[in-house]
Amino acid sequence: MKISARNAFDGTIQTIKPGAINSEVDVALPGGLTIVSTVTNDSIRELGLTAGKPVQAFVKASSVLLLTDSDGARLSARNRLPGTIAALTEGPVSSDVALTLGNGQTVHATITHEASVALGLKVGTPAIAVFKAPSVILGVTG
Repeated sequence: MKISARNAFDGTIQTIKPGAINSEVDVALPGGLTIVSTVTNDSIRELGLTAGKPVQAFVKASSVLLLTDSDGARLSARNRLPGTIAALTEGPVSSDVALTLGNGQTVHATITHEASVALGLKVGTPAIAVFKAPSVILGVTG
């Protein structure tokens, strides 16, 4: 399968919290990290999602926000993955930021150049990748 999302994570479903229309799916990643996805109940059934099932979680780089100073920050986004900036490609309009997580995986964020400058981003800077649960697309093989 080929997909345009820059971020792809292999994981295993930990839990599914059912709702009336959507369910919250917790996906365990290597190294003790977790991603939360909001998935329709129809998709839960069609994909055969159950606890213990291997899945891939996809997140577009444009859906990833970066947080560099989390003191007192209160956000509604469920997914917060801490890491260190490993690469930064700056363009006149947008910047691509590669954040290496503690488990060795990489998260890419595409942000405006202006935001990159305002945050003072540079290689080696600690940051947190932040994205909302509805931005996570789950996929299964077979």
